[in-house]
Amino acid sequence: MIVAGRIVETGRVWSGQIQIEEDRIAAVGCDLGSPDMEFPDHCLIFAGMGDIHIHARDDPSEKECYKEDFRTVSDAAINGGVVHVADMPNNPAAPIDDTSYAAKQEHLKARDVPIQVTLYAGIGPGTNPLSYPVPYKAYMGPSVGDLFFTSLAQLDQTLQRYRGCNVSFHCEDPELLDAHREAATHEQRRPAQCEVSATRFALEMIEKYDLSGKLCHYSVEEGLPLIRAAREKGLKVTCEVTPHHLYFDDSDITEQNRGLMQMNPPLRKTHDRLAMLAALREGTLDYLATDHAPHTLDEKAKGISGQPHLDTYGGFVSWLILNQDFTPEQVAAFCCENPGRFVNPYVSPRKYGRIEAGYTASLTVLNLKRSVTIERENLKTKCGWSPFEGVTLPGSVEAVFVNGQRRR
Repeated sequence: MIVAGRIVETGRVWSGQIQIEEDRIAAVGCDLGSPDMEFPDHCLIFAGMGDIHIHARDDPSEKECYKEDFRTVSDAAINGGVVHVADMPNNPAAPIDDTSYAAKQEHLKARDVPIQVTLYAGIGPGTNPLSYPVPYKAYMGPSVGDLFFTSLAQLDQTLQRYRGCNVSFHCEDPELLDAHREAATHEQRRPAQCEVSATRFALEMIEKYDLSGKLCHYSVEEGLPLIRAAREKGLKVTCEVTPHHLYFDDSDITEQNRGLMQMNPPLRKTHDRLAMLAALREGTLDYLATDHAPHTLDEKAKGISGQPHLDTYGGFVSWLILNQDFTPEQVAAFCCENPGRFVNPYVSPRKYGRIEAGYTASLTVLNLKRSVTIERENLKTKCGWSPFEGVTLPGSVEAVFVNGQRRR
């Protein structure tokens, strides 16, 4: 099969062709033959987009998952133009060692989903590294489940066993969180200083234990100079940012929507949101990662944190391009190449993130002339709602190819 159209890479946008054989890209060029599928110029062909921070809530200890399972998360991902995801470990039966990680892998395999799902292993008090390479997640403060630390010293003691590993950090200082636990609002209970303090500590840990570190769902302007300084020192640190921290800020919170707008870390000030957009544009932030949290509306009404964002990923990317002056090449970096570079060590023989011979034939095609109004009935996530309901995004997902097959 030959796909033709405007191809986006991190260094250029050009009109070309992609030859697909089975599940691999066989060749990329200009004169590969008559195309089987040709997209018009207002469509952009990206290497398949990846979301390296999602919560499927599909747990091996539960026979049936009333929340998002790997099948519905795959449906939501494809609906949003995402071809691979990385699932966080804070399940009731957290994958923290060889046995529990293998159990979750087998559970995922039994779901028989079309997209690639990479699994994080959890780091918690007293855990040890697995016997083979995997990405890890450390929750510095309370989250869903029991996999978190109550002090920074406790985290330091544990991380010494993970020297040289790939560790992602939820940056909220647990001791400062405890000090603010009686504040009036969720945002005041998890203030910016909690994230900044935890950022300093995470960077210290990355340097101390030679980690490949990633800071999750970054949200505070004050922490960005710390990240830049760490990189100048040669630390191996990358950073995520979410759609909600780029689109919303605390001025969007009302008494009516407060529950829906609750997440960890919380929405910040307008200047923080604008700083996140600028940092993503100039490369301080490396990934558009949703922190997709498919809690039901009943759970949100009870004060559970998080929002679902997989269904709207591609439409949101079109908002970045058409309304926020991001170039397609910048999008190719933080939606495709960087997420691919993150997961590729763990998904062999597949390779994601580039439109290049030998890479997996997974592609995301965006239509920049067809807007989409987000409506509940068009969502695939099992939780059945979106914070973008009623919002018209300026572009939409035109096509999705997964392992050489068109899935949308």
